[in-house]
Amino acid sequence: MAANKPNKLAFLSMPAPASYVAGLGRGASGFTTRSDIGPAREGPSAEVVADAQAKRGEEPDIDPEQFQDPDNEYGLFAGTTYEQDDEEADKIYDSVDQNMDARRRARREARENAELAKHRAERPKIQQQFADLKRGLSVVTDSEWESIPEVGNLTRKKRRRDERTFAVPDSVIVGDRAKTEYENSLDTRQQQAGGFETPADSGALTNFVEIGQARDKILSLKLDQISGTSTTSGSASSVDPKGYLTSLNSVVLKSEAEIGDIKRARMLFDSLVKSNPKHSPGWIAAACLEEHAGRMVAARKLIKAGCEQCPKSEDVWLEAARLHNNEDAKVILANAVQHVGQSVKIWLAAADLEQDVKAKKRVLRKALESIPNSVRLWKETVNLETSAADARILLSRAVEVIPLSVELWLALARLETPDRAKAVLNKARKSVPTSHEIWIAAGRLLEQEATSDPDKPVEARNKELDVVDKTIEAAVRELRRHQVLLTRDQWLKEAEKCESDGSPRTCEAIVKATVGMEIEEEDRLDTWVSDAESAESRGVVGTARAILAYALKVFPDKRHLWRKAADLEKAHGTRESLDKILTRAVHHCPQAEVLWLMAAKEKWMAGDVPAAREVLERAFVANPESEQIWLAAVKLEAENGELGVARELLVRARTVADTERIWMKSAVFERQQGQHTVALETVSTALSKFPKFAKLYMIQGQIHQEQKNYPAARASFAAGLKACPKEVTLWVLASKLEELDGKSIKARALLEKGRLVNPANEVLWAEAVSVEERSGGAAQAKAMLARGLQECPSSGILWSMSIWAEPRPTRKSRSVDALKKSKDNPMITCTVARLFWAERKIEKARQWFSRSVATEQDRDFGDNWGWWLRFERQHGTPEHVEEVIKQCVAAEPHHSPVWQSIAKDDKNTGKSTKEILELVAQALQ
Repeated sequence: MAANKPNKLAFLSMPAPASYVAGLGRGASGFTTRSDIGPAREGPSAEVVADAQAKRGEEPDIDPEQFQDPDNEYGLFAGTTYEQDDEEADKIYDSVDQNMDARRRARREARENAELAKHRAERPKIQQQFADLKRGLSVVTDSEWESIPEVGNLTRKKRRRDERTFAVPDSVIVGDRAKTEYENSLDTRQQQAGGFETPADSGALTNFVEIGQARDKILSLKLDQISGTSTTSGSASSVDPKGYLTSLNSVVLKSEAEIGDIKRARMLFDSLVKSNPKHSPGWIAAACLEEHAGRMVAARKLIKAGCEQCPKSEDVWLEAARLHNNEDAKVILANAVQHVGQSVKIWLAAADLEQDVKAKKRVLRKALESIPNSVRLWKETVNLETSAADARILLSRAVEVIPLSVELWLALARLETPDRAKAVLNKARKSVPTSHEIWIAAGRLLEQEATSDPDKPVEARNKELDVVDKTIEAAVRELRRHQVLLTRDQWLKEAEKCESDGSPRTCEAIVKATVGMEIEEEDRLDTWVSDAESAESRGVVGTARAILAYALKVFPDKRHLWRKAADLEKAHGTRESLDKILTRAVHHCPQAEVLWLMAAKEKWMAGDVPAAREVLERAFVANPESEQIWLAAVKLEAENGELGVARELLVRARTVADTERIWMKSAVFERQQGQHTVALETVSTALSKFPKFAKLYMIQGQIHQEQKNYPAARASFAAGLKACPKEVTLWVLASKLEELDGKSIKARALLEKGRLVNPANEVLWAEAVSVEERSGGAAQAKAMLARGLQECPSSGILWSMSIWAEPRPTRKSRSVDALKKSKDNPMITCTVARLFWAERKIEKARQWFSRSVATEQDRDFGDNWGWWLRFERQHGTPEHVEEVIKQCVAAEPHHSPVWQSIAKDDKNTGKSTKEILELVAQALQ
């Protein structure tokens, strides 16, 4: 029985079943090592896989198409053949698909970008989340870094020490032993007589005389080499004994690598000049190499050989002249003109070598005898003449010899009197009928002649200037007849050149004659406006003015065109020119209220109040129901002390125009005059007419607040919030009223409700933060600020408050984040400027203040001007202060919190922009 008992451990020697995974029943998963996937082990065959699937009861995967007969296909198009028309149809369908995809691509890419930006905003990377913390590490001091404890071994395991030993070689031991031993035996080379053999005992004698002579000879060769001369060349040495030691400082010591490069290059150039001796650049390069190596004698020999081999190359002769001194160069160039007498460069180089003006003239006249048709030689000869009469004679001869040179004709015309200059230009026009420069010079001459006499009557001067226009028109016509077709851009460049040369009427004539060329009729207006803007940006105001003047002749009824012309004259012209433009503008566009207002304002700013009244009276006739003109008339009378007239105008305006803004201005006017009862009655009447106008509720509530009637003010603001819940200013005023009444909790509740009605509004969040700060809750203010930045991530005012809430060391890094998020908001740039101001970086602060008012939109932000003025008063000069005030007055800002609170205060009614700026600068903290 014992023999037949089965062995329970026999399964250990049994082969494992197919696809067996050890520990799979306990939840383990199989793994393979690197040795399992090498070339020595192959994967299971298809039969083994099928056998394993059969044992598990799985059905093998069968490809449904593996038994499909390709000749017996089934389907809609089975049995058909793929022909050429099928291929064309497929191509058409593909092209349609591509076009449809291209049409949808822009929207799809925009949607994908928006989704990606939203995803990145919701789930930023770890690197972005901790960017500000990583920047904060920059302020950690060295002592703080050193005080950080070492991490040490946190595994709580004993590490084995590496106690490997090595056997020391015998050579090291023997060498160390030999260091301490002394040699106590004599040298085997000693002689029997004792001592070593000396040169004197060997019979050799030292000749010190020969050594001294050799030294002197080497020194003389060195001196000759440094001086650039040698006794073997036949010329005397030119060493300066006084400046020799000083000149040694300029000797460049070359390294072995440079010497090796020079030797290789010398070999290459030597091969080049030997294989191709008629190649002049090879001789020049070889001579330059020797010059660089400091071997002037060799360089001169090489260039001399080059002159002999290439006598017709002017470059070789010029290089030879350069490598020699002045006297030798004259001899070389004298030989050069024997071989290349038609080279202008040779003659000009020979003239440059002469120090005397008479000698220069003599050389150049000899050159003109050889090359009479060289314009450059004639110009150089004329430039040497000191008297205008001699230069005129030379130019007269020059234009006879070279009648096609426009430069010479124009130079001659400039030297002649006006009457003779006309004759010269007529001859030049006949000789060179294809030159537009001659026609333009004729126009400039006529303009100069017309404007030279200041006592000339205006009518006569205008008639003469009209001839300039006719001349340029004839120029364009004649040039076109001779097939000279200058483009429109080329003509405009010539006009700009005339303006810069002091000929504005010629510039205007060119613009009139050519600005309409090569333009489609429907594109003329846009093209001319863009041309005028680009010309103004380049500083050529006359060209821009001429383009707009021509455009206004073609389109006299375009309001925006007149506005551009008026803005151009306001920026770069005079009061008279602006007045002329505006007078013409209101004549052609009587319905344009802006032009009437600009005309009246310019008269008023010039101090001519009656003329401003007259302009507004004519504007009333053309626009009887215009509220802007009515309000401008009221402002004119009120600020000039005519309060009764202003009140009557408001009464008439409420009857004629009857707009909400006129009613509002009427209430504001009565409030400014202290008539609070009349102002409240006016507001009540206006609210019955315009119940949705928020500013009426604001005025009513502010009047009650000034009278300490808080319940009535609260009722006015509540009615306004009910009628206009989207008006942010009403929520802020209501909150400030509650805070003034000592009810900060209600103020917070109002702002919370306002944020629910107006989500993502930076003004409401900023006011909520200010309420917390005024209540003394710094932690609550910081938390509120963080919530506001989450909802308004690009808000300039919130980022500015966040920067100032940070400790001083981290403000700069916070400002970097603010600039990235807010896209250069003017409040952020002003805040950065204030940070530099606090760090005493004056120039950087001034640059950032300038950036904060750079664009037209930024210039409307008044608080930035106030901060800049405070900065310049503390650190700038009086000129800097005046420049800031001047720019601010020109910008006329109207917005920003402090500026609006001061400008709309009843105490500051009628004050100028400069006075408001001073008050803002004093109020800022």
